Amino acid sequence: MEGKDPKSIIDYGAMSVAQWLAVLVIVGLNAMDGFDVLSISFASPGIARDWGVDKATLGWILSMELVGMGLGSVLLGGVADKIGRRPTILGCLIAMTAGMFGAAHAGGVPTLLVWRLLTGLGIGGMLAAINAAAAELSSQRWRSLAMALMVIGYPVGGVAGGLIVQRLLADGTWHDVFAFGAWATAVFIPIVWYLVPESVAFLDRQRKPGALQAINRILTRYGHEPMAALVPDTAESARRSVMDIFRPGLIATTILMALAYFAHITSFYFVIKWVPKLVVDLGFEPRAAAGVLTWANVGGATGVVIFGLIATRVGLKALTIAALLGASAMIVWFGRGSTDLAALARTVAIAGLLLNSAIAGSYLLFAKVYPTHVRATGTGFAIGIGRGGAILGPVIAGYLFQAGLGLQAVAMMMAMGPLLAAAALLALRVRDAD
Repeated sequence: MEGKDPKSIIDYGAMSVAQWLAVLVIVGLNAMDGFDVLSISFASPGIARDWGVDKATLGWILSMELVGMGLGSVLLGGVADKIGRRPTILGCLIAMTAGMFGAAHAGGVPTLLVWRLLTGLGIGGMLAAINAAAAELSSQRWRSLAMALMVIGYPVGGVAGGLIVQRLLADGTWHDVFAFGAWATAVFIPIVWYLVPESVAFLDRQRKPGALQAINRILTRYGHEPMAALVPDTAESARRSVMDIFRPGLIATTILMALAYFAHITSFYFVIKWVPKLVVDLGFEPRAAAGVLTWANVGGATGVVIFGLIATRVGLKALTIAALLGASAMIVWFGRGSTDLAALARTVAIAGLLLNSAIAGSYLLFAKVYPTHVRATGTGFAIGIGRGGAILGPVIAGYLFQAGLGLQAVAMMMAMGPLLAAAALLALRVRDAD
């Protein structure tokens, strides 16, 4: 096949069964990320009880893997643009598996923090790599659906994890939560090895020895004719660098996307990390608290589906801003508290719907505004900066509670995040980067 570059063959060709299988594996990887992140939330009531930690210390325990996620997103997003999406994903899975196994056997706060940091490094790199992989493994016609399915994986992982955790906590301890996560993560290593090939767009850009043969193997696997030769590089493509995200043309996009993600994630992780403990504080059992958090993820998965359908008719930026404004309102509403478990579950479910819809909008925007050669780098940088907000959210809330503020006052403060994110997106210019 001559006259077409590999990226165009994938972009404008039909989606094969092998491509859909690779996308579904990526959905599963994001679901695994969702469970691994939330595992500490599910385990936190038991940790607080067994080790007698105060709320300020618990805030750090809840946030430590988020520190790792920030570092992993920034550092390993660039790695994924240099060595490839597939090896980055495999390396992150190994780190996550080791971190979860270590957390399951932790005997004190310092040890637990180290293992959660390692888990976070793997999750952060994974998020950047799979966002790029989902976009590049799918055709242009089906890319939005592939990206939406990937985003849905995160709350689905939380839902499935919540149901499993309720059973684990009925007969076991919080250690069992991490052990289950470790085994489930380890299962994905051989699955990725066999079912997720490298992106042909990445292989074509790198042009390493044997690139044509590797690209043709993947094209044949996807049902396309092999290429006789690679299209020669242009002078412009030869000058491309992962540092382009900080150069004119992309620097404003990078700043605004990072700011929006930072602000929103601050509030998102306040809800995700503190809901189980706050529900317990309202007088309910830990199993019931896990159930409420599960409803947040049910709402999240539902919200992403609804968001994806509406996004086909409404502008992506406007829809994301609307979700952010709604999320802010629901955080304030949650702060009112309730003695009715069903009412709490409904409130958290709606909050999860809107919070996750805004995150879906962010991931779709990452894929839209960053070109192939910096897609993982740009996504990773924004996610990494955003993890600063993820770290701060639970920690700030912990110190506010420790200072004597009530749930309503803390919720009103944490609801400012989505409002700031909406303001940043108002200034963002959205256009297709490729």
